[in-house]
Amino acid sequence: MRQAPEPAPDVDWDSHLRQALQQRAEAALYRHRRTLDSAQGVHIVVDGQPCLNFSSNDYLGLASHPEVVAAAVEAAGRYGLGSGASHLVCGHGREHDALEQELAAFTGRERALLFSTGYMANQGVIGALVGKGDQLLQDRLNHASLLDAGLLCGARMQRFGHNDTAQLGRRLAALPAAARTLIAVEGVYSMDGDCAPLAAMADLAREFGALLMVDDAHGFGVLGERGAGATEHWSLSQAQVPVLMGTLGKALGTFGAFVAGSDALIETLIQRSRSYIYTTALPPAVAAASRAALRLVAAEPWRRAQLQALQRRLRSGLERLPWPLLPSATPIQPVLVGSAEAALALSAGLQRQGIYVPAIRPPTVPAGGARLRITLSAAHSERDVDRLLAALAGLCP
Repeated sequence: MRQAPEPAPDVDWDSHLRQALQQRAEAALYRHRRTLDSAQGVHIVVDGQPCLNFSSNDYLGLASHPEVVAAAVEAAGRYGLGSGASHLVCGHGREHDALEQELAAFTGRERALLFSTGYMANQGVIGALVGKGDQLLQDRLNHASLLDAGLLCGARMQRFGHNDTAQLGRRLAALPAAARTLIAVEGVYSMDGDCAPLAAMADLAREFGALLMVDDAHGFGVLGERGAGATEHWSLSQAQVPVLMGTLGKALGTFGAFVAGSDALIETLIQRSRSYIYTTALPPAVAAASRAALRLVAAEPWRRAQLQALQRRLRSGLERLPWPLLPSATPIQPVLVGSAEAALALSAGLQRQGIYVPAIRPPTVPAGGARLRITLSAAHSERDVDRLLAALAGLCP
């Protein structure tokens, strides 16, 4: 007779999880959520404390703009709140369709496709374009959504040194001649604030027959004369950057993401992108709000000019303080502190003075690279920047 299997060991999962959480806390890596009691903006209320906010990605100050809010309210009254289904069932409305057309025109691409989040857009693009037998090259500092997509897609993934075009060229040259290859980079890197050398990367992609994908989540709305992002900043066409991803929840102040490119690319994503096919569409009110925000991006270039002036003022002040800086000319200005404990202490010192800049610690950044990630908004004033600089000066070691 077949013997009965030995009983499974009695595993105390809660005890195991609590131990792992305790280890994280002891390493100063425990994450805490904060609760906002206010609208998003440069002045917020965090856990009941009024704070000057230098942590948001609301770069142009549009998240609470009256025209953006009014567009959402009007569309909610007309279409209701939820979209009800995926785009391919019955969730694709007139506001979605209009926003896609406007995003395509604004970025100089044939078509655009909405996704519910930037994470889902990156997952959907990479999974639809490459798989088993294909090659995927990614910058070492790419966002987790790009790296996770690479792990899931089945392609052979290699990472090259951050913004290292020489190493990228060597990696491309070493690939099999017939390999189908996708290069994925960011236009502006979210933790370092620096820009990818997209023109050189586009040249390499063309030389080796690779497809270049740019995640421009932090450049769209901010870079370029019209705010069209990194591709406008570098004067790169659809042919040079065939796959362009942007988000709506940063400079536009709303929610969601899009991918822009050729008609063939967009049709391929509609047919093959699992994170597009199998998820509920954005609420139509969010699409309407995004259209209003896009109009403001185009009509009010002073917001980008204000960002640039504030960035120069902040950078000039930070250079007189003892912490290392990174070569960023964007609204993202990291102050490198080193240890997670030191970053937490500096963040807490600012919050005691009513200034909110959370510490960024591993694994979001490399070990030893804990920092304050200071982000600017066009809604900040020079006085706001000076207040932050004075507070940091008072906390110098």
